[in-house]
Amino acid sequence: MSDDQHARRGVVMGKASGLTSSSRGIGVMILGTALLTGNDAASKYLTEAYPIGQVICLRQAAALLAMIPYIIWVTGWGRLRVHAWGRQMARGLLFTVSAGLMVTALSLLPIATVIAITFAGPIFVALLSASMLGERVNTARWIAILIGFAGVLIAVRPTSPAFEWALLIPLATAFTTGVRDIMTRQLSRTETSVSILFVSTGVVMLAGLATAPFGWKAVTWVDGGWFLIAGALHAGANFLMIEAFRLGAAAMIAPFRYTALLWALLVGFAVWGDLPDPWIVAGGVVIVAAGVLMLRSETPTGGGAGRANPGAAR
Repeated sequence: MSDDQHARRGVVMGKASGLTSSSRGIGVMILGTALLTGNDAASKYLTEAYPIGQVICLRQAAALLAMIPYIIWVTGWGRLRVHAWGRQMARGLLFTVSAGLMVTALSLLPIATVIAITFAGPIFVALLSASMLGERVNTARWIAILIGFAGVLIAVRPTSPAFEWALLIPLATAFTTGVRDIMTRQLSRTETSVSILFVSTGVVMLAGLATAPFGWKAVTWVDGGWFLIAGALHAGANFLMIEAFRLGAAAMIAPFRYTALLWALLVGFAVWGDLPDPWIVAGGVVIVAAGVLMLRSETPTGGGAGRANPGAAR
């Protein structure tokens, strides 16, 4: 075989390997979004019987339990070392607010409605990154931001007689999640991913625990199992989403995060019989399109991950 033939064969095999890796990344991302939607569904179910603060506390405690084996066997305890306690705690407080808003929204609204509106999170990240991170906002990015907000207006319809104030809760969730993700970018310069997730999860758990004097309920064995499932799903979703971006290019992997809306539609109908408002679905589609456009405009043409931030798991 000639040198040219060897070279061509190497290129073909390299492309095939890259495609296989990206395909695995897409599969892992779809599974991760399914687990995250399962966590949301479990949280919604638990809020029907338990106070929101109790749901948040016990769910995060279960998530911490699920993380410990991973820390012991994979990363080691040294990866939990914290260099910026102030910023870690500030992010933890933001995580507490976003978690509280998310669980409240799930207790009041159909799961598909909540998820569709919270997809606006990356739009807020893009809008705030100029002032908080000093990043340049190009024309394509501004267009994506405007399209995203148009999608929010379609979903929420603030001037419609059918407007519900509860719809502002997932929108507030998207905003606080966006600010939290900005802080995550800043923290990632000095802190490991596992330390950020571990500290924030602990802060949220303690914040939920602080609500115990205001009326917690005794947990049944069955519901205790659901709390463990919710925590495991939350931790598993975060791990799989991180793994997905390790396997493939962000521009190819990130759009599949929006399959969460499909999972939410299926779960919402199967468990609660919810059929989403067509305006919510239309607005969600527009918001997803804006997110994909933003990702494409920020990712370098080489197919690498670039600076694009597809949004962190909740």
